[in-house]
Amino acid sequence: MEQRRILVAVTGGIAAYKVPELVRTLIRAGAVVRCAMTREASEFVSPMVLQTLTGHPVRDHLFDPSQEGEIDHISLADWAELVVLAPATANTLAKLAHGLADDLVSAVLLATRAPILAAPAMNVNMWEHPATRANLEVLRSRGVHTIGPEAGELACGWEGLGRMSQPEAIAAAAESCLAPNDLAGEVVLVSAGGTQEPVDAVRYLGNRSSGKMGFAIAAEAARRGARAVLVAGPSSLPTPAGVRRIDVGSALEMRDAMTAEFDAATIAVMAAAVADFRPSQSSQRKIKKEDLPDGAGLTLELVPNPDILAELSRTKGERTVVGFAAESHDMIEAARRKLTRKGCDLLVANDITQQASGFDSDTNTVVFVWPDGQIEQLASLPKREVAAQLLDRVMKLRGESQ
Repeated sequence: MEQRRILVAVTGGIAAYKVPELVRTLIRAGAVVRCAMTREASEFVSPMVLQTLTGHPVRDHLFDPSQEGEIDHISLADWAELVVLAPATANTLAKLAHGLADDLVSAVLLATRAPILAAPAMNVNMWEHPATRANLEVLRSRGVHTIGPEAGELACGWEGLGRMSQPEAIAAAAESCLAPNDLAGEVVLVSAGGTQEPVDAVRYLGNRSSGKMGFAIAAEAARRGARAVLVAGPSSLPTPAGVRRIDVGSALEMRDAMTAEFDAATIAVMAAAVADFRPSQSSQRKIKKEDLPDGAGLTLELVPNPDILAELSRTKGERTVVGFAAESHDMIEAARRKLTRKGCDLLVANDITQQASGFDSDTNTVVFVWPDGQIEQLASLPKREVAAQLLDRVMKLRGESQ
């Protein structure tokens, strides 16, 4: 998103109150943002607020005498790399579908060659009206991207679909529109997080994995046009935009989900921290201290869990399979041994003792380990950047194999 030029086109709906936060989110992501408004939109959000946030004048007139030598709707249309229409009212969607251009926003939408991302917001009955549905079908067939609306309580008092998506979700969708589409046609299957191996009705054996790395990989894959499937261990992280999520608990559940989805996948990334062992038996009831003899401890018999990465690698065929190794010592040698043992195409190793790549960190410091013995060390990067670097190398691998 760094220095990408985004025009936010605001129309006259109550959801316009969310636009300042959308603008702030896009700017925080590195984008250069300008705004255009219909006159009705200024009834819901002040142009001065948006001008202050963006640092650029807000345009709201089709004919602006202050713009000497420029035709506003053409200059804005040519400037934008992406136009975000938020909120996209039923009226504006209808005008865009039928090629009408009677205000600045509709004229820009008709004149631009940039991608358009529309975030519909309206009363549920307007959203469900056959005319609106038909207009959306026309717009989508012409390549207009859409996000939402969401269901919930509407400003008018009705309940149902019609709420504009949250600014963070719209910003993520905007990033997807601007991302390279080099993973189009790929199906990327990602595992993330730890697993929980039940001891009794309330206790489990687990680990400290947050799942952030796997979630970042799934998000990056979706941004770049892949069909992304995320098999997630217990996690409170939100599902990335455009990603299909399957929640699991134990290693056996993760194995079943990964195996079921693997047939349709072209790329599999095992970023999850799967427990190596599980209790041989788990109690359906809570084990209480008073149920044990005085002073007695509790002994658990552990049995090995299946090796999901090795199982996938054995049946990968033309698929590309990537593994992860979280190590606390002898990282490179341990990663090389794991790569040989698992049989995957690439292994990503990180030292969990480092602050920049430990559990629950937003950054990671990784080493790519290749089957030919080559290693490639990356500097400490945000996990989303690590995900992008990883998928760059996966696509290079896939290109070399074809």
